[in-house]
Amino acid sequence: MDADAAKANLHSYLKHERQAVLDKLDDLSEYDVRRPLTATGTNLLGLVKHLATWEARYLGEVFDRPFPEPLPRWDVEADRLGDMWATADESRSDVVDRYRRVWAHSDATVAALDLDAVGRVEWWGDAQVPLFNVLVHLLAETSRHAGHADILREELDGAVGTDAEAMAAEGHDAAFWADRRAQVEAAARAAVA
Repeated sequence: MDADAAKANLHSYLKHERQAVLDKLDDLSEYDVRRPLTATGTNLLGLVKHLATWEARYLGEVFDRPFPEPLPRWDVEADRLGDMWATADESRSDVVDRYRRVWAHSDATVAALDLDAVGRVEWWGDAQVPLFNVLVHLLAETSRHAGHADILREELDGAVGTDAEAMAAEGHDAAFWADRRAQVEAAARAAVA
């Protein structure tokens, strides 16, 4: 595979995962996209804000193409973890629109650079890293958080998969999942009996 094809493939997967994360916000109330759903406060809108912040860093600062809006600092204790939740003053559209602006900025960086273009990742001990490695890292990180979003959304209203309507059309309704859960629970109990 040539470098242009590899870059296009990685970029395509990244674009898919970005959209998958945003799709998890569809049809949810303002409260549900913001509320903490784990012991550490993980929430859907916070995942979007976090991804926007770090993608702006990796495909901005790293390649000396800074995102033109302020970002919470990773190296200032008071700002740490501030990217993991939205304040009451940050609307859903503020956070989502910012993520889309980051996409445009990041996409321009990817288009402008070759896969072997090297950037400096300050928070990796000033490592010199090629675009290829950064794209792989971002794809892994975005996919990881898309998986978190899948689980959070399932806990909120039972919506599963990247296309809940298609899953329902295939017979994967609430009764199907209740039966599946009971089957998994029975297997778990039998394994420890």
